[in-house]
Amino acid sequence: MPISPKTAMALLEGRRIEINALSDLSKEARGVVPLDQQSVGRLSRMDALQGQAMAEATQRRRILELQKIEQAIKRLDSGDFGYCVECDEKIPLERLELDPTATLCVACATKKEKSGK
Repeated sequence: MPISPKTAMALLEGRRIEINALSDLSKEARGVVPLDQQSVGRLSRMDALQGQAMAEATQRRRILELQKIEQAIKRLDSGDFGYCVECDEKIPLERLELDPTATLCVACATKKEKSGK
């Protein structure tokens, strides 16, 4: 039995709320690192710059995940949710419960992974 639209929407909305909350929490870490070496030593500033770069990379991944969530919601609205975009077979319930943004069935995902695309 496929995942119900109501359950899928609840999973997607819950994940969207979680991502936005994490994004808000990390806003300061992504902020500008002060140049004033009088208050912050050179090594501390380098650490801060590295932390900032990591926070920015994490934010980019969050943005991509939010885009996947939006696409999944569109598939829900159109009735295409839960079907593989490659072969049009049903995506297993367990896979959708684990990742409601999944667009490929296990076979197509494996094939894509092996081909490196």
